[in-house]
Amino acid sequence: MALSIPSRPAMRYLQILYFFTSDDITTTIIPITLFAVVAGPLCNLRRCSHIVFWIWLHLLHFNVANQIIDPQEDGKNKSSRPIPAGLISLEDAVVLRWALIPICLALSAYYSSQVFGLSFVLTLFIIFYNELKAHEHWISKNFITAVGYACFEIGSTLIAGKDMSRLEPNAILAIILSLAVFASTLHAQDFKDVEGDRLIGRRTLPIAFPNLARMSMMVALPLWSICLSRVWGVDALCTFAFTAYGVMVGLKFMTCKTSQAARKSCKLYSLWFSVAHLLPAYWRYVHEARTHPF
Repeated sequence: MALSIPSRPAMRYLQILYFFTSDDITTTIIPITLFAVVAGPLCNLRRCSHIVFWIWLHLLHFNVANQIIDPQEDGKNKSSRPIPAGLISLEDAVVLRWALIPICLALSAYYSSQVFGLSFVLTLFIIFYNELKAHEHWISKNFITAVGYACFEIGSTLIAGKDMSRLEPNAILAIILSLAVFASTLHAQDFKDVEGDRLIGRRTLPIAFPNLARMSMMVALPLWSICLSRVWGVDALCTFAFTAYGVMVGLKFMTCKTSQAARKSCKLYSLWFSVAHLLPAYWRYVHEARTHPF
């Protein structure tokens, strides 16, 4: 797919940065933003822009670091990304990759030492994932991705709350549950990249154990739907609807095995994951109101 780039330099550079992260808006930026808003909870509307920018900047850091490691993979899997599309040279992307480290750390230090610490941990894990090649095997890949995702959630939730140095008890519970859900289902995003990953020798779970990977989605999504609904006090009708949707998505992964079907299944999973991130809001604004009406 050809990418349209504005002629003005400033807009051109901004759009190139956007293209580095555009594939992850529905899988990362939206779910984590929703999670931070409801788990924080959000202390005022002005913080929304801070949350989104902090998430996006650290996602940009990860994606640039990832996309300079093996441009050959992107040429096969995602040729519209900035480097294979010729929008930015590999040399310039490398400079951007290392320049983003102090930028991310400086922004995080503005909020609190805790947010700075999370940004520093993310930096280490990004190096481990990319330069130290943890992404090449599904065990290390899934572990690093899950821990990194938790850092995103903790950092954004701290920024959302009144006190950016500590989390509320419900926020801690929500983060623990989110980490467990993500760690057990994150390979959903690997199905759509199976062909390209196989060509470069990467062993993701859908490649190493395809039947197990598909079956795990069929089992995990309904079970997590029921578990999360119980934890957050969701009523019977909403629990049924959420669980039924989880069953439908799980069946998609089991029965639809083409690359195009895998991309659609991933989008359906992203919606399920976003709804799961909103359930703490149900507890805070619906369940608690029913339990303590006055």
